[in-house]
Amino acid sequence: MSTREHEAKWAPALSRRTFLGGLAAGSFVLVSEANGAVRHLLSPSAETFAPNLFLAIDPTGQVSILAHRSEMGTGIRTALPMVVADELGADWERVTIRQAIGDERLGSQNTDGSRSIRRFFEPMRVAGASARWMLERAAAQSWGVDPSECRAQDHGVEHAPSGRRLDFADLVEAAQGIEVPSPEELSYRAPEERRYVGRNHPIADLDAIVTGKAVFGIDARREGQLFAVVERSPVLGGRVASFDDTATRKVPGVVDVLEIPAFEAPHGFQALGGVAVLANSTWAALSGRRALEVQWTPSDHGSYDSREFGHALAAETHREGKLWREVGDARAQLRNAPADSVVSADYSLPHLAHASMEPPCALAIVHKDESGKPTAIEAWAPTQNPQAAQDQLAATFELPKESITVHVTLLGGGFGRKSKPDFIVEAALLAKEADRPVHVTWTREDDIRHDYYHTVAAVHMRAVVDDDGMPQAWLQRSAFPPIFSTFVPGSRNASPLEMGLGFTDLPYDVPHLRVESGQADAHVRIGWLRSVAHVYHAFAVCSFPDELAHRAGRDPYEYLMDLLGAPRLLDLEGVEYPNHDEPLERYPFDVGRLRNVTERVARMADWARKPPRGRGLGIACHRSFLSYCANVVEVEVSADGTLSIPNVWVVLDAGSIVSPDRVLAQMEGAAVFGASLALYGEITARNGAIEQSNFHDYPMTRIYDAPRNIHVEIVESEELPAGVGEVGVPPFAPALANAIFAATGRRIRKLPLAGQDLSWA
Repeated sequence: MSTREHEAKWAPALSRRTFLGGLAAGSFVLVSEANGAVRHLLSPSAETFAPNLFLAIDPTGQVSILAHRSEMGTGIRTALPMVVADELGADWERVTIRQAIGDERLGSQNTDGSRSIRRFFEPMRVAGASARWMLERAAAQSWGVDPSECRAQDHGVEHAPSGRRLDFADLVEAAQGIEVPSPEELSYRAPEERRYVGRNHPIADLDAIVTGKAVFGIDARREGQLFAVVERSPVLGGRVASFDDTATRKVPGVVDVLEIPAFEAPHGFQALGGVAVLANSTWAALSGRRALEVQWTPSDHGSYDSREFGHALAAETHREGKLWREVGDARAQLRNAPADSVVSADYSLPHLAHASMEPPCALAIVHKDESGKPTAIEAWAPTQNPQAAQDQLAATFELPKESITVHVTLLGGGFGRKSKPDFIVEAALLAKEADRPVHVTWTREDDIRHDYYHTVAAVHMRAVVDDDGMPQAWLQRSAFPPIFSTFVPGSRNASPLEMGLGFTDLPYDVPHLRVESGQADAHVRIGWLRSVAHVYHAFAVCSFPDELAHRAGRDPYEYLMDLLGAPRLLDLEGVEYPNHDEPLERYPFDVGRLRNVTERVARMADWARKPPRGRGLGIACHRSFLSYCANVVEVEVSADGTLSIPNVWVVLDAGSIVSPDRVLAQMEGAAVFGASLALYGEITARNGAIEQSNFHDYPMTRIYDAPRNIHVEIVESEELPAGVGEVGVPPFAPALANAIFAATGRRIRKLPLAGQDLSWA
């Protein structure tokens, strides 16, 4: 069923055990304290009814709901408050959404990992239902009736037997005297009673965004502020040896030139260091930086060549690595198999940059005592994780976390980059030295040359196939500089987190399986990007079956379904498998759901048709972030190798859905994002320095080469909510590569496609 028509269904009512499980995961803290304890976040007056941190109703009946996640286009700043409003029975026209500052009482505010709905849907129901419970009892006391006869809806409480009604405004004072209920006392609205959840509604910020009134990080302003840009070492670890700012200080508008100390290993989220130009406008600061002359010290990473490194990574995947999962004895099967029954393939992907439309930027004020010592910091930034910003600022300035306030603006894209607060630290360091508010702007060149890059990776696949072409033994091994190199110097080994992102959880039904990883050093900052390790793992894991199918002379879709095997819960006993930080008992890997989305996408795309030469269909399916997604991509390749993508079909099973239209948009966006990565995404380094700088040499998919039609179907489900934002990306590239083979006979094992010969005449 299309999301345009979809009405979501929901899992059973929240139990105490489930709720406490959420608490244990650090997802939510329901604060049931006196009003004074919650004013810090919603700032209600003494007359305001504020039963928890997320909800307040003032004497006029206006409802304020706290949005504690960051808005970067997903609609989460609207979706979670709608869950609260629905359970409360509020009129959306009388609801105000207030953006939360960083505050650990709210649970995790790190808006990445596709966790917002799955972690906070249930707690938001509790927040809304608790307030409704209290309002209904306040009304019952006023009327002298049984609370079971009262029902909150349409922004008031009604007593059906008598027809009486009280607006929320009439109940604010009385509700303050009602004790906050326990989760066991609550009931939740049935799907048919909901006005907002599972239905399409415009995002709350839509009008402000399209009229230019919305405040993004780049728009943050405070009286007397300076504007700054920073010159950073082209090679990670380089330090300022000397600089000449004579010409810079002559540029009109330049106020000062300051050095930012280089980081101490591990770099983590520290400022990189460099030389900053402060001015009365960003243009003046940029002009001053162009006149700056800086000499850098050598770095241990100065010899890094990404092309040579790629060859070394590939060689690493041909050596025995660390074992992560084993079924049967794949090594013995491979050792004893006839040579003509062994099939192998090597896949590789380069570094990738986030390149969000709004580059990193931040405004900071540092408050000081009479001696000039910092006492508090206030920052405004498009951050995905204000709590990480608090932590890093506290560590940098040796201040208590409570003295640091981080205001979250709208984000012009994030993709994981803006959960790393190094740019906020830069603004605070400069504000301290300038003794004025300072706004730091990263240019596009800064952003691409100094990113936390998605890691370069190599994956080796090998299988022993029987006479029917089905694998009896399967070995897969990946090697990549790990994310933890950012936090632990010298980290060379993959983590359970990274290996659990589409690799140790291989869903195929093979008798003998071995999953390994190799080692690799990091020479640039490594970070997470939309879909993280699923990007390279899915490319290999979903491309190799297509190779095996064609070798066996079989239809790739039918082969894939046989390879998935019977519907079942994947047995991961004994495997160090994080499962996206959720218990497997709560979110098992259900191969039946993966089969279902694959069957549905093949049906949507009319897979059985036979396109002419030069036109082909490719299929891939993948579980990521606890959701199940399948893609069919259709390509058209001219005889000279010119590629177009007429159609993409997507089927998603993400459990229960809060905002169908936003989910549809995420799947459409994932196809375009995936196309950018597959067609063009490549960051290279020579002599330690990044060679790309802007969209001319790190291009994005444009209108003319984006998928022309994206067809999305969302499976109607009563399962628990799962991830959405990143789920559509992993199966796109392998489905595209498989389609290219179907159209041209050319096998794609390396990304990006740019520069590869796709001609077939």
